Amino acid sequence: MKMCATLLAIFLAMSGTAWAKGAIAVDDEAGTRDTGYGLVTGYENKDEALRAALAQCRKAGNDGCRTVAWFETCGSYASSKQRYGAGWGKTEAAAEDMALDKCGSGCRIVVSECE
Repeated sequence: MKMCATLLAIFLAMSGTAWAKGAIAVDDEAGTRDTGYGLVTGYENKDEALRAALAQCRKAGNDGCRTVAWFETCGSYASSKQRYGAGWGKTEAAAEDMALDKCGSGCRIVVSECE
């Protein structure tokens, strides 16, 4: 019984980062789409991640930032001169596909990150 409890404790300690949260904030002002974002990972909860993404977006010199997505594994941000899209998924490819789908024609991936 003691062995099972020890193994469970080790598993939970090792897998704690698997549930880390990330978030994306963007400034949708024309001309800022390539630099008008914040993407963060590694936060313990959704609210912390959303606040950190917003702060990162503002720190880059953007005034119109708003949070647009949070995720548990991978996140991606795509943009064009007219539009943007944020995506998430279990893999970087899935997050990028979603971001591109939401953004539409003529968009490109600006940034992607996974835990």
